[in-house]
Amino acid sequence: MTVHGSALDRPGMDRRRFLLIPLAGTLVVPLAAGAQPAGKVWRIGYLFEQQPPDPTPGPLRAFEDALREMGYVEGRNLVVERRFAAFKWDRLPDLAAELVRLKPDVIVTGGSPSIGALKQATTTVPIVMAWAIDPVGAGFVTSLARPGGNITGLCLTTGPEFIAKQLEILSQIVPKLSRLAILRQPGRSGAETAALESAARQLGLTILFADVRTSNDIEGAFATMTRSRAGAFLILGGSMTWASRQQIADLAVQHRLPGIHLLREYAEAGLLLTYGQNSVAQYRRAATYIDKILKGARPADLPIEQPTKFELVINLKTAKALGLTIPPSLLQRADQVIE
Repeated sequence: MTVHGSALDRPGMDRRRFLLIPLAGTLVVPLAAGAQPAGKVWRIGYLFEQQPPDPTPGPLRAFEDALREMGYVEGRNLVVERRFAAFKWDRLPDLAAELVRLKPDVIVTGGSPSIGALKQATTTVPIVMAWAIDPVGAGFVTSLARPGGNITGLCLTTGPEFIAKQLEILSQIVPKLSRLAILRQPGRSGAETAALESAARQLGLTILFADVRTSNDIEGAFATMTRSRAGAFLILGGSMTWASRQQIADLAVQHRLPGIHLLREYAEAGLLLTYGQNSVAQYRRAATYIDKILKGARPADLPIEQPTKFELVINLKTAKALGLTIPPSLLQRADQVIE
């Protein structure tokens, strides 16, 4: 773990945020009438940083439901090639190359390390990003409106203004906040970090980065953030921090650190609050990109979708444990208050 020191609405809340986890499970319903050419079998590849979940959680179930509704049935007209790096990022290039050799019709992935590995492995096989943070800044696409290559899909945030809103909400709950820790999983875009630093400066916040590569680093990161007198923390995570969200939430209460993330599952695990998209809705949207490509659309011509609305989830039980009072204005705006 390394620590570095240094000196953020869209109004309205929808249910459109998401989390990247590998697609697992079997699709077993009848083929939708007229949805696909008779006798055609599609091959889809999946590349993910983590391990496959079992049982299938809500967002993946929604994704599978969406594919099924569009007529894609694994074992009937769909073959799925799944590859998982098990949090070993150095395996991603080999797994990406292996998938490309199988000549899939499309590959689904998410997160900068996996997207980057696939970009290096192929310039022709269509790639759908189920989630991406800053695909332009990371160099994956030319622009959001016209990606220009073989990569398209969905963004998880809207860029600097989204980060600014997260910090603004956190500052409302911790009004005397001056030192903010960033629990960060490696592989994030440099443009995202620059946007965060800019937003923090506008709010008069000093930020401290705590990088965590494995779940074994998390406890030490909290000890470091506490020693550095951080008043709160924001998670710039990925698949590893997602898998460790319960540990993170428990340590946040133990160290009395208010925390924010963009996926509601963190608040459900006990983190103070989340502000971001609805993962179930976004997974269903990702399935529509697959459908369009399999029906002949070119990734270069499919605009990358950005969220337009977000949901706010507040864990009131955690707030009480931390001795914090949530402003009534935030409670009124919240899409869910966990008690």
